Amino acid sequence: MTAHPPIRGIDTHAHIFRPDLPMAASRRYSPDYAAELSDWFALQDKAGFSHGVLIQPSFLGTDNSLIEAALRAHPERLRGVAVVDPGVTEEELDRLGALGFVGARLNLVGRDLEDFGAAPWQDFFRRLASRRWQVEIQRRFDDLAEVVPAIADSGVTVVIDHFGLPQGGIDPANRRHADFLDVLRRTPSVWVKLSAPYRAGLTPDLAARSLDLLRVACGGSDRFVWGSDWPHTQHEAETSYATEVTRLHALIPDPAERTQILVRNPATLFQFA
Repeated sequence: MTAHPPIRGIDTHAHIFRPDLPMAASRRYSPDYAAELSDWFALQDKAGFSHGVLIQPSFLGTDNSLIEAALRAHPERLRGVAVVDPGVTEEELDRLGALGFVGARLNLVGRDLEDFGAAPWQDFFRRLASRRWQVEIQRRFDDLAEVVPAIADSGVTVVIDHFGLPQGGIDPANRRHADFLDVLRRTPSVWVKLSAPYRAGLTPDLAARSLDLLRVACGGSDRFVWGSDWPHTQHEAETSYATEVTRLHALIPDPAERTQILVRNPATLFQFA
């Protein structure tokens, strides 16, 4: 029997793509460079991380084939989060699950919100929940209290990208922010990804204060994971993989808490263990 490699850290948010791939018609951004799996692996290796999660970028739509190839080549090291149509067949979900996909992403930035309590969406979420998949959401913090409860009510695990994109930091005096902090208190199936502080204009101090509020709302750190957001699309000039790792260490200076966020939590959430 082949022993599984020990987990030394899991980067739970990275993208791979090439500019020559077919792009989604509704995309807000088109890359002009390639983000190769081998480059990400090299950065992971240098940082001391052993495992990772590839997130389907919205500009590639529902063609998850690049991540599929990566999962086939590295089934122990990788997991994937796909973009799929809510009407996706059971057979396709089973096929993706067998490859190592463990979630579906809803990038809601810049989109009109739908009624996620409606029957077709609830059926979709329940089908994901039956597979222990998660729903990963990208949307600004101000709207999350409106979006998340209906999704979580289906029984599916919900993961919030990029601190929840709280522009300028989480403000408990902002009613909408307070409402979502209350959702986190009441809903243990909602997780937060501590990634891409630059997408919300979070300085180190603002990120630390926001994390403190999230930690209180979640009753600790057992629903947090970390991601590099490599290759930092549209922010490539202002950050790097090494910079994001340094920010992580500054944000989470306690080694035990950092191990929880980098190893134990994501190993459970993304089904590495």
